[in-house]
Amino acid sequence: MTSQSLPLGNGPSASDMQYYYQYLYPFKSIFQWLNHSPKPGKDMMNRELAMAFRSGAYKRYNSFDSAQDFKAQIQRSNPDRFEIGAIYNKPPRQMDSILKADMKPLEKEVVFDIDMDDYDPYRTCCSGANVCHKCWRFISLAMKIINIALEEDFGYSDYIWIFSGRRGAHCWVTDKRARQLNDIQRRNVLDYMNVVRDRSQDKRLNLKRPYHPHLLRSLETLKPYFVDIILREQNPWHDDKMAVEGLLPGLHDKVLIEILKKHWKTNPNRTSEQKWADIDSLAASQLKHPSALKRADYFTRLRECKEDLVLAALYPKLDVEVTKQTIHLLKAPFCVHPATGNVCVPITETFIPNDAPKLIQLQTEMESNENQIEKTSLQPYLDQFQRFVNQVVKNELASIKREREDEVADTF
Repeated sequence: MTSQSLPLGNGPSASDMQYYYQYLYPFKSIFQWLNHSPKPGKDMMNRELAMAFRSGAYKRYNSFDSAQDFKAQIQRSNPDRFEIGAIYNKPPRQMDSILKADMKPLEKEVVFDIDMDDYDPYRTCCSGANVCHKCWRFISLAMKIINIALEEDFGYSDYIWIFSGRRGAHCWVTDKRARQLNDIQRRNVLDYMNVVRDRSQDKRLNLKRPYHPHLLRSLETLKPYFVDIILREQNPWHDDKMAVEGLLPGLHDKVLIEILKKHWKTNPNRTSEQKWADIDSLAASQLKHPSALKRADYFTRLRECKEDLVLAALYPKLDVEVTKQTIHLLKAPFCVHPATGNVCVPITETFIPNDAPKLIQLQTEMESNENQIEKTSLQPYLDQFQRFVNQVVKNELASIKREREDEVADTF
């Protein structure tokens, strides 16, 4: 496996997108997912979808009454991409004919967005929009941490991760309890998950002790990867200037910081792994001074600083705007990224960006297999998504049944 970056500039043309919407896009599965039922209902009829066009135009408040209507309008409009919004109390397409205050958002999936840009202070293999299998490990670990929290802390089971098409991942939590959260509750979920809020390296994370159980569990999950990914593979502090600006501010003791600066000045270009070890070895030598002996908690505080540094580097870094509002729109699964031509497919923690099928590749596969989508590299992702949709529909029916049984019980 190489660390070759994703090629850019392979975006699809308007005719490419027409082909994709005609032969490949899974309109029926997307409709069932957003509708939470195979039969057309208010969850989809009152759902906002926005279309973005290569001209720069952006058309909001589209809504559709059936999977056929959904497919026909997207094919006719041929957008670069389309985005999913909230379920309203009325069909969003009526927005121009009613008072805006009368259109109220009722539900939407809770969504998390992770972008590789937020890991730039720690990744050295790529920069900017480029992504390889090495730096994608940041995203895979973030997915792992969020998955555990969703299941163990919130009790959610209906969620799926979608590749953004270039350098990130989107998590859609479809459980009914999640969809019905209001904006205040969504911010509470975000506050719980969004631990690394200040992304600047020149400040200590300084998390409260004892750690919340979620943070303690996350730390134990991340620690085994820190040496391999950060210290050895990325090696972000090999450059002495980066170490002084990005590593040392995370420590609590000013004297130790100055000692480390002098040590690295006389022993330049030590690796990140060596510098990480220097922190403990030089701290131990400092404790030989009489003034330091009074500070019994010295190594405890040093260990806590290093734990905070592990979390600062590897804990999920979230785009907060995506999560905190019901009305926020986000690109739909299986859209094609306009710059890379990658299809935004469902992913797991073992996914790497080079796995994503490209539209140009799919067109070739279709031509070689008499337009049989089942024989293309997209089919496994379609199957994965349909299994998720089947689970969502099944759980939705079970939820409705429980609600009806509770209503009957309340009448007695």
